[in-house]
Amino acid sequence: MISTARLADMNQSIASQSPAEFPLLTDVVQHQMDVSALSSLLKAAGDELRLDILRVLSQDSYGVLELSRLFDTKQSGMSHHLKVLASAGLLSSRREGNSIFYRRAYLSPEHSLANLQQQLFATVDEIQLSPDLQQKIEELRQERNQAAQTFFTENADKFRAQQDLIASYPVYADQVTSLLNNTLLKHKQLALEIGPGEGEFLSLLSQQFNQVVALDNSKQMLEKAKHFVQSKSLRNIEFILGDTQILNAQKILADCIVVNMVLHHIASPADIFVDLSRSLAPGGALLICDLCRHEQTWAREACGDLWQGFEPQDFSRWAKAAKLDEGQSVYFALRNGFQIQLRQFFKPSL
Repeated sequence: MISTARLADMNQSIASQSPAEFPLLTDVVQHQMDVSALSSLLKAAGDELRLDILRVLSQDSYGVLELSRLFDTKQSGMSHHLKVLASAGLLSSRREGNSIFYRRAYLSPEHSLANLQQQLFATVDEIQLSPDLQQKIEELRQERNQAAQTFFTENADKFRAQQDLIASYPVYADQVTSLLNNTLLKHKQLALEIGPGEGEFLSLLSQQFNQVVALDNSKQMLEKAKHFVQSKSLRNIEFILGDTQILNAQKILADCIVVNMVLHHIASPADIFVDLSRSLAPGGALLICDLCRHEQTWAREACGDLWQGFEPQDFSRWAKAAKLDEGQSVYFALRNGFQIQLRQFFKPSL
């Protein structure tokens, strides 16, 4: 690996040369940097545990303690492996409250090692996780879900006030409505809303679709939505208590699925894309409204957020993995400093 001092010497050498010699010396430096990066990537990939870590991080992000638990490894040892992977450009990190979460990093297409990185990820993803590891991941996911359910159970009566701290329904309702109205659908037989909150958007869906299904894993929040629907005398709405994993058993096949300000409360957002893709009719649309990545750590405790928003490429990558095509994207900032992203995805027609 080329040292910092050596690079400095090369830069000084370049500065002392005539302009005609710049390209040659620049190529030498670039070559050395490419070799260094390649060496770092191959070193990071040359360990079975690190390959397993990359496999687990294919569709979700995890904290150091969570990964230590999944792999039954001391925190110090796990931190070392994560540092090696991050230094090689295979992982990136971000802070969520008091914890640092890791996920896969993706090099830009122009990067000299981009193709190698993508091939490495593709090969790693063919590795089957052991039943024991799969069980631990499911247990961790259930714990995350339980934490979210507990929050909404304890704070259902304060939902409106807590939501207003970040983005109240009226702030994004018109934007989501506009996106829905501009979404071309083959049919408007069935719409599905995930996490309908207090039910306001169900009223609009009820007008545009023959049938509407509202799904929520919080009994208290579902009761609030039911009360709103009853107050509006809406007759074409069905309520289901549960998470997106039960949609397949319910034989739901929707022409449009709406997810408003929900994913930052979900334990594994990437899995939601897969579940919803299965429940989306060919030619159907998935509309998502959620927060962009932010650093407001207080939102985790005050609003029950599991994630501090998402990078746009997160949704794009998860949708692609779920075999969904990307449509329109709309971004708008709020006065309190938060930013919202509206995303549209389509299930390819048969």
